[in-house]
Order: sequence, then structure tokens, then C-alpha cells
Amino acid sequence: MSMPPLLIVGHGTRSDAGVAEFARLVGQVRDRAAGRVPAVDGGFIELSRPSVADAVARLARSGADGPGPIVAAPLVLTAAGHGKGDIPAALARELVRHPGLSYSYGRPLGPHPVLQDILAARIDAALAGAPRQGTHVVLVGRGSTDPDANAEVAKVARLLWEGRGYAGVEFCFISLAEPSVPAALERAVLLGARRIVVAPYFLFPGVLPDRVVAQSREFAAGHRGLDVAVAGLIGACAELAGLVLERYDEALAGDIRMNCDTCAYRVALPGFAGKVGRPQVPHSHPDDEAGHAHVHAHEVLS
Repeated sequence: MSMPPLLIVGHGTRSDAGVAEFARLVGQVRDRAAGRVPAVDGGFIELSRPSVADAVARLARSGADGPGPIVAAPLVLTAAGHGKGDIPAALARELVRHPGLSYSYGRPLGPHPVLQDILAARIDAALAGAPRQGTHVVLVGRGSTDPDANAEVAKVARLLWEGRGYAGVEFCFISLAEPSVPAALERAVLLGARRIVVAPYFLFPGVLPDRVVAQSREFAAGHRGLDVAVAGLIGACAELAGLVLERYDEALAGDIRMNCDTCAYRVALPGFAGKVGRPQVPHSHPDDEAGHAHVHAHEVLS
């Protein structure tokens, strides 16, 4: 039985460096999967080229008998709106455009021990030889209107703390949710921190990771005697490429579902009851609208 192609789906960014890093990861996955996975491609749901539609079209053409099954791996760290709704909606639109196409959907990347190890390595590099003992870590997530996704960041912070010898690990968000980066840094100071490493929980460069750096530096400038360093991003690396292929194998092996117990689209959570059953529609991608026949959302999701 031949293995299906792999589609890696990113959100998209206005950062050229972020787009280049995504492309680098796709290349790393392609190299690692050579001889086993017939084709590996990647695209974004918005903001950046190539679009998901373009990537799917290339994979559809790669099959000898036309479109067939593929595996779609969402390149997201938490199961928030992009992974739960935006990406599946974009893929549903591609099913309409490519009769015969089907897909298995992988899980988000996190939380996973591989990611904890990468974060710890980035923190060690920022410490530049200083000990973990006495170091407070501030983990910064993107932030979401999905409380389940925000809770996952809190879980990652706790997992990062366990057994690694840090004095403490706080979590915060750069947008859409509290606590903010300055609030988390202030909390660490109140807990006695004199050395802090801010660890952005982001895959690739972009506007929001840059904002994390700026806010961390601004806070440090206002607190003399406080040592604040910012760790590097997860980035394209062999470990991340291996995790993507692990999600690929999972999707082929069985029925992979999102966490539904605390999903705001299924459960009426306090303050988010209006999300239950809300239709999910794909983002509008400029290249997609220009280069493909328009498919209405109700046609995709009906």
C-alpha cells in the first residue's frame, strides 16, 4: 500500500523570515521522509505565499491517477481556532475543488515532550552558562479567544518546570488573553526573581514574537539590577521535523480527534457560549481568490 502525500499547513505571517523558516521546515520534513512519503508540500491559510490551495493543487497533480488521499498536518502549537476551524474549512473547500481528494487530519504539535526539550535548549542558550537554579522562566504564548488553547499554554509552562531545576515558570500571552508579558514579568520579580529568561512559545519569526522581545526589553530597562534575556524561537530543526512526521504517522494509524472535552465550539464555557456550533469558514487568501474558482462557505460546509 503506497503512503499518501503530506500537506503541512501553516497560518501565515507578514514576516519574510517567518515564511522562509516555514519553507525550511517543509524541506527538512521532505528530506527526512524521502523514500517513504511520495510528496511533501506546504502552504498557508492566509497572509503568505504559497497558499494551501496552491500546495493542494501541486499534490493533486503528483498522483498518477489524479487526486487521492493526503495527510494534512496543522503546523500549530495549540488546538485553537486555526487548528479546529480555519484549517479544516480551508481543506473542505479543496475537497470541492478536487473531486476524488480526501484527507486525514493530524493533531496540533503541542503539548509534546519534544517541544519541552526544544524550549529548554533555547533557554539554556539564552542563559549562556548561567545556572538554571535561581532562574525564573516566563513562557509567552500567542493568546487566543479559545480558553482551551490558553489552558494548554498553562500546561506547557507546568511541564517545562517539572524536573528541570528552574526557580519557577510563569505563563502569559502577547495578545488576546491575560496575563500580559509585563504582568508575568512583574509577578516573577515579586516572587524574588533576579534572573529571568523569557521563552516565546512560537514556531517562527513574526510580528508577535518581535513584540515579545520589545516588551521584555522595555520591562528590563525599567528594572535596574534585573537580568532579563529572551530565548530563541523553536524554529525549523530536526526535532520539529520529526514531530511533524510523528503526527503524519498518527493520522494514518487511527482516528485522531481534537480535545473535545473543553472545546468552545462543542461545550458552553462561561463567557463563550455563543461559539457552540458556530460554522467554520476558511480565511480569504489573496492568491486563492485570484487563482481559483470561488467556492462559497455554505457550499463547503453544507
